[in-house]
This record gives sequence, structure tokens and C-alpha cells, in this order.
Amino acid sequence: MLLISPDSVDEALDCAKAAEHLDIVDVKKPDEGSLGANFPWIIREIRDAVPADKPVSATVGDVPYKPGTVAQAALGAAVSGATYIKVGLYGCTTPDQAIDVMRGVVRAVKDYRPDAFVVASGYADAHRIGCVNPLALPDIARRSGSDAAMLDTAIKDGTRLFDHVPPDVCAEFVRLAHEADLLAALAGSVKAGDLGELTRIGTDIVGVRGAVCEGGDRNAGRIQPELVAAFRAEMDRHAREYAATVATAS
Repeated sequence: MLLISPDSVDEALDCAKAAEHLDIVDVKKPDEGSLGANFPWIIREIRDAVPADKPVSATVGDVPYKPGTVAQAALGAAVSGATYIKVGLYGCTTPDQAIDVMRGVVRAVKDYRPDAFVVASGYADAHRIGCVNPLALPDIARRSGSDAAMLDTAIKDGTRLFDHVPPDVCAEFVRLAHEADLLAALAGSVKAGDLGELTRIGTDIVGVRGAVCEGGDRNAGRIQPELVAAFRAEMDRHAREYAATVATAS
């Protein structure tokens, strides 16, 4: 699945123009961090702006180890119309802390909306910020009752997912997630050139912003419908080629 992250209602309308090419519209606020949380009214307006059959995801933020605070924020995202709730475990330094936060989120969100989809997100560059190891995320998600494990990059300085977690380690992340019956989501300045590896390792959700913004700039650039379509075409091409390779090998 392709997840695209607009940061405004205007950008969400651009996503709506490319709705046939994407699967999830993800609401974030890049100037507040990698998984910066946007305002509740922006989530509501974006929910209204995109086709009803496209789920809306919302980031709760690069959160501290404050389980009650984070649970309330997650519920706010769900009440505002998001069906996918993403939590960046930025301030959790141990798996136990991360599980504590995510259990609160799962209960808060699913008590309100049982069909909501909760994503525990860690960071490929965890070593730079001191949070939980990327390969701990699938077990954190499983033990907390979350639905997916995700990796992104915390510091947006031009380095990318594979710069911090090479493809073979990402493959292990995906394997651990699937072993726990979770979806595996990968993001972090992902480019079209990464899609071959992401397909090969079995990634379920690919998250992008910069790759579909004018000039490739996630902050100054605006999402372009034609770039969304082109990125999706590359995803589909790699999926077909990989499927053909697997079929030939078997």
C-alpha cells in the first residue's frame, strides 16, 4: 500500500486528485517533527476532502514517555476522523516504556473505534536520538496489541531509511512483523529507486512525502498529483517484476 502525507487541506485536495494511485492519506505536520501531529480540525477537514473509501491516517507526534498524555492525543486523532493512528516512540528509551505507551493508545483508540488501526512507529536512526532499537518495534507492537510496526527517520537531514537500517536489516524487521501477524510499514526519505528492495523484502506499506513533492522537498515543496501517479506506477512495476521472478523460480 502507498501512504502519502499531506500537511494541509490544500495538499489533501491534491491527493484527492490522485486518489486512484494511493491507499492511505496520512495527516502530519512536518515542521513539528518527523511524525509531527497536526491540529484536530485539519484532520477533520482532510477527512472531508478525500474520497470516503480512502482511509485517513494521523500521526500523534514524536511522543515523550507520557502514556496518559499520548493516549489522550491518540483518542483525539480518532475522534477527528483518522482510522489509522501512528505514534512515534521518540521519547521511549526501553521496550517496556514503549509497550506502556502503546497499550494506552490501543485501549483509548479501540474503546472508541474497535476497527481503528494502530501503528507503533520507531526510527531507523534511533542511535542518534537514544530511543528504542528499530528491531524491537515488531515485538513492542505485538505485545501492546497494535496492528502494525513502522520505521521512519527522526532527523530529516538528507539521510534516508537505508542509510541507517540497510535492506537486510529492514528485511529482518519485516520478517519479525509478519511473524507477529502485523503489517510492516517503512518510510524515511524513501525514493522511487528504493522500491525494488522494499518490494523484495515484503514491505506492506510504503510511506512517502518528499518523493512526491515538487523538487523532492518535503518542507518547501508541495505534493504533485502527477508525481504520486508516477511513484505508484513504479511500485506496481516492481510488484509485477518481483511476482514474475518468484513464479519463475518456483
